Order: sequence, then C-alpha cells, then structure tokens
Amino acid sequence: MTKLEAIIQPNKFEAVKDALISVGVEGMTITEVRGHGQQKGHTETYRGREYGVDLLPKVKIEMVLPDNRVDATIDVIVKNASTGKIGDGKIFVSKVEEVIRIRNLERGAAAV
Repeated sequence: MTKLEAIIQPNKFEAVKDALISVGVEGMTITEVRGHGQQKGHTETYRGREYGVDLLPKVKIEMVLPDNRVDATIDVIVKNASTGKIGDGKIFVSKVEEVIRIRNLERGAAAV
C-alpha cells in the first residue's frame, strides 16, 4: 500500500476531488493548510499599508491506495491541479506498512 499526500491550490480542489472520485478513489482526508515553497508569498496593501503574506493557503489531500493504483491516481492529480506556474503544489509518495480498521480490526488492503 502507498500513501499519497498532494498539496494543491485551493481553487483546484473541487476539480481534483471530482476527478479522483470518478476514477474510484473512495477515501481521502482533506486539510486546509498554509505554507510556501518557491513562491515565497507576496505583499498586499490594506488601508494604505503594505504587509507581507508569506504563508499562502493550500489544500492537502491524503489517501492510502493499493500499489497498483498509485500511478493512475498521480496522473489524475497532476492533470487536474496543474496550471504550469509556480505554486501548483507537490505530491509526496510513501510506503505504508500496515492499515488497521478500528471498527472491526481488519488489516491490510481490506482495511483501506
């Protein structure tokens, strides 16, 4: 099993979520997060004063998938989240050793 963590622009979330559901991704956890990478933030003016916004809003999507569905899922995320500009986000891929469903103690792929 593999865990995917995708950090994307908030305005791309609905398109990515709908595309993931359409290809059969059933479970995901969504978190509103803030951060920056190469973007480094920007400056804004409020009531005549400039101030820096260095932590930008993002959406983090986490899911655990069978290994044979990882590449197709990555393709769906990239296709629907990409604008070709800095700040599109990142996808982190890591192996999962074990999954346990709390309700009935199922383990492994059956618990996903």
